[in-house]
Amino acid sequence: MRVAKKSSLRTKATKFYMNSKPLLTLARADFHRALLRGVFTLDQNGIPTIADPDSDTSIAIARAMLRRVGETTVRTGVSIQISNKEFQTAVCDFLSSTFLKLDHLRPGGWEVRDRRSSESVEISNFEQYEHLTKLMEIIEADAAVAAALGSDYIITPDVVVLRRPEPEDKLNNTLNVADEACARLTPLRKINRPDNRTTVKGKVVEHTTLLLHASVSCKWTLRSDRAQNARSEALNLIRNRKGRVPHIVAITPEPLPSRIASLALGTSDLDCVYHVALPELQAAVEDLAKAGRGDQKKDLATLVNGKRLRDISDLPLDLAI
Repeated sequence: MRVAKKSSLRTKATKFYMNSKPLLTLARADFHRALLRGVFTLDQNGIPTIADPDSDTSIAIARAMLRRVGETTVRTGVSIQISNKEFQTAVCDFLSSTFLKLDHLRPGGWEVRDRRSSESVEISNFEQYEHLTKLMEIIEADAAVAAALGSDYIITPDVVVLRRPEPEDKLNNTLNVADEACARLTPLRKINRPDNRTTVKGKVVEHTTLLLHASVSCKWTLRSDRAQNARSEALNLIRNRKGRVPHIVAITPEPLPSRIASLALGTSDLDCVYHVALPELQAAVEDLAKAGRGDQKKDLATLVNGKRLRDISDLPLDLAI
């Protein structure tokens, strides 16, 4: 009887989850609603703020894409800097509401932060890049060294996914994995990286060295200079790390596939580029192709079929790899 009861409960739970909307579908809809309050708006001329006002193709694709995302409103007097911050906030909230719930796929002490965080997200605060702090001290103290090596080593990603080192009780919870005699160099064990303690206003504050799991670059729009900036940051993360390379991705609502290609094509720096509304973008580009303006369709197909462009809903699962 007990077995039958458990089986019945399991069947009911399965039916409940099968009939409810998926986590990523709900989170994606919430993400779009957040964008419609800020990034996905129109200027005083009715042009989408993500579009290039000097490009008829950009405007047409942006309008067709936004019609599928939701109802847009007019918003004036907002700077690019404010839009960028709002976009970063929306991306951070989306990853917090999705990736952090995938513990059954990728267990760990995860956290998602953006530039709003009270704790810095400079890469020198993470285990793979903490040596850069000492390097910058040497560079700042010697002009000749600065001239030879440059000074753009420490970057601040828009959004980061970090992992905390694991304590011994969790490491050896269900299996005796390691003791004090072995695995004493891996940064995943908290015991190998004792907390740095400082005294602030008479109180002892502990600072744990964290592991950088992912660096997320948020590009509200893409022009050639902004694309190259994202590539430079990616190469910095690859070349200057000690340890594994974090996931390095970029997210954008850019409507022009040819401009997305300036960032997405190639395989030496970014893992992948993610669009905030890829199916809606594909449908918008298809609309233009049917109207005899199919110059962007081939570019978009190349990016998607070449595994260089994915939808925002793919990102949480990709981060679990």
